[in-house]
Amino acid sequence: MPDEISYTGLFFGFLLLIIPLLIMRYVRLNMGKESLTAIFRMTVQLFLAGLFLTFVFDMNNPLLNLLWFFLMVSFAAFESVQRQEMDLKSLYIPTLGAFLGGTFLILMYVNSFVIDLANVFEAPYLIPIGGILLGNSLGGTIIGVGNFYSSLKRNENRYVSSLSFGAGMNEALMPYVRKGLRSSLKPAVGDISTIGIVHLPGMMSGQLIAGASPILAIKYQIAVMVSVYVSTVTCVTLAIFLTSRICFDEYGILKDQLFRNKPDVS
Repeated sequence: MPDEISYTGLFFGFLLLIIPLLIMRYVRLNMGKESLTAIFRMTVQLFLAGLFLTFVFDMNNPLLNLLWFFLMVSFAAFESVQRQEMDLKSLYIPTLGAFLGGTFLILMYVNSFVIDLANVFEAPYLIPIGGILLGNSLGGTIIGVGNFYSSLKRNENRYVSSLSFGAGMNEALMPYVRKGLRSSLKPAVGDISTIGIVHLPGMMSGQLIAGASPILAIKYQIAVMVSVYVSTVTCVTLAIFLTSRICFDEYGILKDQLFRNKPDVS
């Protein structure tokens, strides 16, 4: 078992924040308060999650585990719509469907066939791996969907011309779908290509610290990274196509009123 981090040790960890705060002060970057607020929120949320997960792991009830996972999915969908500055009431359900389709089915596949669990709803697997898939898919979806709508808006005349020359809506949207997917996958591809040489991911490092053999940690990391990549591709694609069923009128024109701030046209 790894050595426990004491609260004194955690305090010394927080002291590291002096470095970025001094840098921000030197370059006159007004992000100190924002950064400290984010760190505070993270700390409180993680401690509350830790208390609840201790209870969940002790109970290890399949229904309770699923409830926690769907709560995570719900928050991920909410965050995605909010970050895109879209109309929450109209686009929350399709975005929720994208995250469910892109993470839950893949999570069930991984637990069933890759890890080969007798109970696919085991809390120590369902919640951490589901969280990894959701976290990475959320970041990819925010980038991909944002790029899809902003590039579409910048090239709206070209898109409308494609429709007027007889292209179907899906055909006319495909160049922007590709752009959105490409932008969301570039960070994932870059991350995957450097794992093992440039850096060791958090999950693998955690297992090594916990005393697992390097080969076992590597197997888990490979399985998780492949799953993350597939989940990101699936979530971004589903989010684009599901939200597009609402974001366009019957003539295939983008409804600007569904965006609290209109897509970037600069």
